[in-house]
Amino acid sequence: MLFDLFYTFFKIGLFTIGGGYAMLPLINKEVIETHAWLSAEEFMDVIAIAEMTPGPIAVNTATFVGYRLAKIPGALAGTLGVILPSLIIITIIAAYFVQYNVSEIPRIKGAFTALRPAVVGLIASAVFSLGKKGIIDLKSGLIAGAVFALVTFTRVHPIFILLVTGVLGGLLLV
Repeated sequence: MLFDLFYTFFKIGLFTIGGGYAMLPLINKEVIETHAWLSAEEFMDVIAIAEMTPGPIAVNTATFVGYRLAKIPGALAGTLGVILPSLIIITIIAAYFVQYNVSEIPRIKGAFTALRPAVVGLIASAVFSLGKKGIIDLKSGLIAGAVFALVTFTRVHPIFILLVTGVLGGLLLV
């Protein structure tokens, strides 16, 4: 189980460009569909907790999934799996970029420019996938719309919004 957790999150960390939210569709596929480690509802709960917890959402998600499956050793396996590829790759790239000033090469600039919309597409896919599971009726759709508006058009911190909606949901049994 620990190796499966590590290997699954290592693959996700290795093959996902854009990190964080861009990883959610792959985590969703692996955790729910491929391995059936969590149900869709449990995964949504993990995402909500991961969003409220300080740190990158992908790392928090890997940690919480690992913990749900194998307690502390599982949390460590998931976390190391998702972090290690980035650590290795960025260390190599940073050394190469500094030594050869690679960021000024037109093809490299072009590659990074082309990757930006791909990352936006991955994030949009995660939003769509999570929206299908999280917006189940008119009330949840209105909550999602209100949260979107608050985060987009005000300076209200997302963690405050999550705490308030969680408390209200618990009190009002939304």
